[in-house]
Amino acid sequence: MADNAMHGAARAATGSRPFELAARSGYAISGVLHLVIAYIIVHLVFGLAGNADQSGAMATLAAQPGGAVALWLAAGGLVALALWRVAEAILGSHPTEPGREHDGASDAFDRIKSAALAVLYVGIALAAARFASGGGRSSREQNTGMTARLLQTGWGKGILLIAGVVIICIGGYHVYKGLSTKFEEDLTVTGGGPLITPLGIAGYTAKGVVLGGAGVLLMIATVTADPAKGAGLDAAVKSLGQAPFGKALLIAAAAGFAAYGAYCFVMSRFARM
Repeated sequence: MADNAMHGAARAATGSRPFELAARSGYAISGVLHLVIAYIIVHLVFGLAGNADQSGAMATLAAQPGGAVALWLAAGGLVALALWRVAEAILGSHPTEPGREHDGASDAFDRIKSAALAVLYVGIALAAARFASGGGRSSREQNTGMTARLLQTGWGKGILLIAGVVIICIGGYHVYKGLSTKFEEDLTVTGGGPLITPLGIAGYTAKGVVLGGAGVLLMIATVTADPAKGAGLDAAVKSLGQAPFGKALLIAAAAGFAAYGAYCFVMSRFARM
């Protein structure tokens, strides 16, 4: 009975056009955040300070006129997208597409992915709300502190190593999805087109490489007991700047994140829901 009620509530919610539009706005918000991250990376090229991650993007937005209001609206859109992912975890992916069958290992993977994305979007929404209210904290500081605490115990080191592997796998999946153009399956338009396909390839590939780098750095932080290397996305981006041809790599990363941000706007319009 409870299961039927849950399915009924999820189906009724996804049948609401206003709810769908609110969820789609979450993609646009993600696009803005990625464009701001690209802007911060460009700053790093010129030796300026900045945190190249979502907390840095939110801090940048919060410092603008009307930034707090924008971040509250962003939090609302991200919560709507998280709730849509919850509905997908219950009903299966793309619940607005009638007659679609949901079974097998692929469906199970999609439901797990939707649940994980729901948690991720809630976390970003909470961070946006904290920055809107003036209480936001740098992700770099939080990640470094958490890594330092986990390094103090054997089981904590195990968790960090597992997390590193998971992050590397997520990054690898992004690269695969970009290079194989598998992201086109998420869109209502067929064939991508001369603009959408290059944006998706560049965006997914660049984000995947940086995510993979963050996972590798987390594993290095665990092995070397250096929590500063486990600082997440920002540490991965800045490690590119320290490599040979670092400025060129940072420019490429900025272009990739900008492409992913632009692709998020494509998703806000053409994503299969």
